[in-house]
Amino acid sequence: MTSDCVICAEDLMKVYQMGQVEVNALAGVSINIERGEVVAIMGPSGSGKSTLMNILGCLDLPSSGKYILDGEAVETLNDDQLANIRNRKVGFIFQSFNLLSRTTALGNVELPLRYAGKISNRKERARAALDSVGLGDRISHRPTELSGGQQQRVAIARALVNNPAIIMADEPTGNLDSKVGKEILELLLGLNRDKGTTLIIVTHDPTIAAQTQRIIHLRDGLIEEKQ
Repeated sequence: MTSDCVICAEDLMKVYQMGQVEVNALAGVSINIERGEVVAIMGPSGSGKSTLMNILGCLDLPSSGKYILDGEAVETLNDDQLANIRNRKVGFIFQSFNLLSRTTALGNVELPLRYAGKISNRKERARAALDSVGLGDRISHRPTELSGGQQQRVAIARALVNNPAIIMADEPTGNLDSKVGKEILELLLGLNRDKGTTLIIVTHDPTIAAQTQRIIHLRDGLIEEKQ
């Protein structure tokens, strides 16, 4: 493990009990991601992509194996500790945006700060995050008043507002047309370029994956190849 290793996972296993049958969703995955890297995770349905993302994003724990996220051991944490490290260390961007429909753009971006208990300068930080994605003039708009691309920009601002160690994007352009999808990808890559943000992008699109620095292919719960 190097000093710049922000994700250091060794022999991750995840076993689900389906009735009398055990399903090995992850069958021993070891992966290191350096601070500031842009990595794509690819693989067919059932390959273990979602399971790996859930574990790396602290939404779930492995059945066995070791996982250190930005210097903190994760695999032994309880639910409250897991929620805490998730809020501090990980920013999520989803295909379906996952915004609160009755809440303004500013309110949506403030949410991680509320959960973290950070009261001072919350609105200022949320405004700054929206400015950084080009939505400084849309802070009072609700999601239904925004285009799909604008909603995804709000989601990116929300992911950034806590200054997380990594941003995980799960098919971030999947619900957008190709032009807007290209703009969103350029915005994400720009965050890496300008701020050194570590990005992990789950995608089925080889065009998107080709613009990352490294592609991790999963199949049957194992890393198939790296490039």
